Amino acid sequence: MGDNTFGDIFTITSFGESHGKVIGVVVDGMPAGLKVDLELIQNELNMRKPGQSKFSTQRKEFDKFEILSGVFKGFTTGAPLCLIIKNQAIESSSYEKVKNKLRPSHSDYSALKKFGGYADYRGSGRFSGRITASYVMAGALAKQLLMQYNIRIFAYTKSIGNISDSKKYSFDAYNEILSQREKSPIRALDSDLSCKMEEQIKEVKKAQDSIGGKIKCVITNVPPGIGGPVFNNIESSISKAIFSIPSIKAIEFGMGFKATEMKGSEHNDPWILKNNTIQTSKNDSGGIIGGISTGMPINFTVAVKPTASIGISQKTVNIETMEEDTILIEGEHDPCIVPRAIVVIEAMTAIVLVDYLLKEGKIPLILNPYEGKKI
Repeated sequence: MGDNTFGDIFTITSFGESHGKVIGVVVDGMPAGLKVDLELIQNELNMRKPGQSKFSTQRKEFDKFEILSGVFKGFTTGAPLCLIIKNQAIESSSYEKVKNKLRPSHSDYSALKKFGGYADYRGSGRFSGRITASYVMAGALAKQLLMQYNIRIFAYTKSIGNISDSKKYSFDAYNEILSQREKSPIRALDSDLSCKMEEQIKEVKKAQDSIGGKIKCVITNVPPGIGGPVFNNIESSISKAIFSIPSIKAIEFGMGFKATEMKGSEHNDPWILKNNTIQTSKNDSGGIIGGISTGMPINFTVAVKPTASIGISQKTVNIETMEEDTILIEGEHDPCIVPRAIVVIEAMTAIVLVDYLLKEGKIPLILNPYEGKKI
């Protein structure tokens, strides 16, 4: 396919299919000397895996990972890391039944035209959201590296359908706001709005339909001066990473589309001095100006479309008979993918930031060199 590697110095290469033997990732460019937190990686995967609540598909995948290379005595060696997950819940019969029918808003037709009918169609194969587990494994490593520099990434459910959370939150106390998010089964921050969002998901699930929403992501403590004004633009790189996640349809930084309704006097971020540090009095630019970080929190919001697989009969075309037909998709599917996508958003953002910090010399290639001492 030729497009499975992302990054310049800190690179990830994703491999595997939804119903294949394994899914995995090769991470290259990781500095030597990072103590790998295995529990953190598993916890991140648990946030993404199916079957974790009544609001996600009940497909049972335990998503237990293995590290095959790049770690010795608990530390990264500087060599490529290979991480895999063995697929377990593989039931492909329902896909065999409809393999000649193009599923609405799925990649069936585009994959057919691109790969001539050779692509693995079981569970959408390479096009499945299942492959994002590999993003999460790589992102968990990137997050551990960012933690060394107190850079934190936090995403949450901002809206489900037409129910939206417009409140402003402080992200300074990371552990507190993380605890607040995890109290909600859909990872929202406002408990009252969470209940309303949950009810909306229950309604569409009962109707065998699906619904989309928005995820907001905030990154704190990114140093100013990271990025570039043209093709090394940090907004461009984050956007490319985010759009590698299935079901993402839009992204906006700071005020985003709302900026089109504002005057310059309203949208401009005035510069101020605070504790002898240059900052802005507000952050409508989203922490990035001219493609370069300002030192203010980077924030963006993404739009997640409704899950394409629904239990309602729909119109389609049968590519075997070349006639119009109908299709009813069987199996377990998410009525709303938003809560599971949150950790994937964080993971891809972490991968982008580590790549930038390595390129710009903010992270050394060897962490805490032991210089002959035993490790």
